Amino acid sequence: MSDIRPRLRAFVLEELIYCENPDVFSNEQDLLEAGLDSLGIMRLIMFAEREFGVTLPDTEIEPEMVRNFNALTRWIESHRQ
Repeated sequence: MSDIRPRLRAFVLEELIYCENPDVFSNEQDLLEAGLDSLGIMRLIMFAEREFGVTLPDTEIEPEMVRNFNALTRWIESHRQ
């Protein structure tokens, strides 16, 4: 899963969710429960599209796609050329 997950983690944990100790935030931990809101999801999608050169269709934006870092990584990878 290449370089996607570390870059997503850095962006989310620095910009969108306050986490006192990011090193213990697991890739399966629920981002929505941790405080990722609808504005944060939109910022995350814009970041992913810009950083990874993908288009993430609005029709695919579901809680399951942004639930955790593993799900996000799979979603983005599925749209990479």
